[in-house]
Amino acid sequence: MSERGQATVEVVALLPLVAAAVLALTALLAAGQARELAGHAATAGAMAMLQGGDPARAARAAAPGVPAGRMTVGVRGRTVRVRIVPRPPFGLAGRVLETSAEADAGPR
Repeated sequence: MSERGQATVEVVALLPLVAAAVLALTALLAAGQARELAGHAATAGAMAMLQGGDPARAARAAAPGVPAGRMTVGVRGRTVRVRIVPRPPFGLAGRVLETSAEADAGPR
């Protein structure tokens, strides 16, 4: 086998590894974005509570583009909890990347 042919075989052998690395990186980026959105949404909900507004509505408005089925907002007392399941690339297991954030509106 020539050196050129061997190099081609090595590149072809590495392609699945490169593809797996790209998928993993994309999934991690989706999880990071979901974490940031959950934090912003929980904070927006707590701020709305302080201003006498609807915390769940404010939390949903603070996370545009997140489908209702992938986001839950819970309000307990003065705490707003937001859970987001990111949309992972190529249908990978999104529940594994689920994230949540809480924000407290403080004492009454």
